Amino acid sequence: MRTIRELSSLGGRRVLLTGGAGHVGLAAAESLIELGARVVLLDLDKRACEERAAALGDRALPLACDLSDEQEARLAVRQAIEMLGGLDVLIHCAAYVGTTQRPGWAVPFEQQSVAAWDSALRVNLTAAFVMAQEGHAALRASGHGTIVLFASIYGLVGPDPALYAGTALANPTAYGVSKGGLMQLTRYLATQMGPHVRVNAIAPGGVLRAQPDMFRERYEARTPLGRMAVEEDLKGAVAYLASDLSSYVTGHTLVVDGGLTAW
Repeated sequence: MRTIRELSSLGGRRVLLTGGAGHVGLAAAESLIELGARVVLLDLDKRACEERAAALGDRALPLACDLSDEQEARLAVRQAIEMLGGLDVLIHCAAYVGTTQRPGWAVPFEQQSVAAWDSALRVNLTAAFVMAQEGHAALRASGHGTIVLFASIYGLVGPDPALYAGTALANPTAYGVSKGGLMQLTRYLATQMGPHVRVNAIAPGGVLRAQPDMFRERYEARTPLGRMAVEEDLKGAVAYLASDLSSYVTGHTLVVDGGLTAW
């Protein structure tokens, strides 16, 4: 049998990581590179993407792309495959989140717009389908084909309004809907792409950033581990699902939420 060190190694593996300039993207990229992978960091913000790649070193390559545009997303996958000489792992972190600045998005339910809903689903969910479809042949040919989609606990449960009361934080309806869709896409793709490509998801709980104390205290009181997540908490999940540590795992959503959804 291979050792744990051998199973966890990503030496020589080629990764396309969307949302590579973001907070979660940084945790994912650091994990992948530490384990030996080369990573194309895809993000909408070209400058931020280039700066992140420069900070991570010569195994990180920047690639700007607007994932809401189907043809641009397909082209980006092809470009990443060319840049890397193939594709072993596709990880989709990019998403509209509660802090995304978009008219009709992070506003009360009655004010949420169909345009914002459509935009969010294009980036959060449809882009994952498009990239999986475009990258399928390369992933299959690699011998290590793996897809990891970032979902959320709000694809499993609905948000509790009491957590948000009295704060400016928002949890747009399309966010949870898109994340629930990613979990079903994970199951569907696992059955369609096996046995050559594995497909799994990670469902994080709330990640500590700059939330109001009121929200943080409420959230922590509801979490068995007594705290919000930090980006580092996601590194192990990325390493596990991207590597051969999970070689017999597919169609699964790994929940990383400090136990919040265990109640």
